[in-house]
Amino acid sequence: MFPQTLQTRIKHSIKAQLKIEHLITLLTVSAVFITWYIVTDLKIFSDVIIPSPWKVYKTFIDIIAEGYKGSALSRHLLDSLERLLTAFGLVCITAVPIGLLSGYSSKVRAVFEPLVEFYRPLPPLAYYTMLVIWMGIGNSSKIMLLYLAGFAPVYLACISGVMKIKQDYIYGAYTLGANKYQIFFYVVFPSCLPDIFTGLRTALGFSYTTLVAAEMVAAETGIGWMVLDASKFLLSDVIFVGILIMGVTGIILDALLKFIENRLVPWKGKG
Repeated sequence: MFPQTLQTRIKHSIKAQLKIEHLITLLTVSAVFITWYIVTDLKIFSDVIIPSPWKVYKTFIDIIAEGYKGSALSRHLLDSLERLLTAFGLVCITAVPIGLLSGYSSKVRAVFEPLVEFYRPLPPLAYYTMLVIWMGIGNSSKIMLLYLAGFAPVYLACISGVMKIKQDYIYGAYTLGANKYQIFFYVVFPSCLPDIFTGLRTALGFSYTTLVAAEMVAAETGIGWMVLDASKFLLSDVIFVGILIMGVTGIILDALLKFIENRLVPWKGKG
């Protein structure tokens, strides 16, 4: 009976802690909005610098009803998500296997690591012009820019995951008769899943922050383009709407990744 009672107490303790964390989050968000309202209500700054919450809300409703520059808000959002998720999908199917192989084989790492380490510190705008020259002004260059922004974090996370695997696991698999391919798929890959998801979440954030730069050139739709276009005319309310949409969308996408991670890696943090 004692172990069951202890387990019940631990569950109640975890639930109570989660409630406290959710309350703190709610209070933090509320404090930000209250401060925003007070600052704008006292007119400490001009509306051009910081628009009021009511003005941003009204602009949001207007954009939903009438769109922005001839395109509906849903079109702007979906076009941005198409570019982002296409690039992210390419990252998943290329950076993960290449990163795992690089961690598993020093020869593969010797091929890819210098290339990744060369372009990784470069600002996206430094090579975006070249991508436009090579791939045109359409979505291809934009997707490639987002892809390059997301590739490096996943690649490095996969290598780090492989390096952290205990050699005893690998030696044990060899002892049981496993070959290199079986070790890779049944030992290396599962062991690296926590690091892979960490890299994927980081890559998604990097790609999203690069989205504005990707939509700077020859774009007519997109949330990033909407923010940039509004900045030319000092439409701070539209800028705030775009930023809030990007922030909320980013939180939702990250939450989806965390949900998938919890399903595929239930043992994370329990070792």
